[in-house]
Amino acid sequence: MKEKVNEEYIRQLVSFNLRRLRSLQNISQLALSLDSGVAPNFINGMENCRKNLSAKTLAKLSASLNVEPFQFFLPKNMSDNAVHLYVHDFNDSLQKMVKDLTAQYISSEPKKIW
Repeated sequence: MKEKVNEEYIRQLVSFNLRRLRSLQNISQLALSLDSGVAPNFINGMENCRKNLSAKTLAKLSASLNVEPFQFFLPKNMSDNAVHLYVHDFNDSLQKMVKDLTAQYISSEPKKIW
């Protein structure tokens, strides 16, 4: 059964994914804290569903872990391999979209000003 999306569900997703992303890179809470500028007790609080994540903190943690912000909101039941495939497909889709938009709106021929 699909879980009801509410504040607690989001907090659990962020908690799960923060711990998962940090563990995948073999980074301690302290090391992440030092790199991101987020207090270690705050990181611990997020991983244990006691603290909420702000956009500012999300940006800091994303940069430190070198991941896209959406990865903090992936469903718990996705395996690491499925996450990798999902991110790869998402990245490919974004690159194609940028290429298509560039071709559509930016001509390769210079425009005459006069």
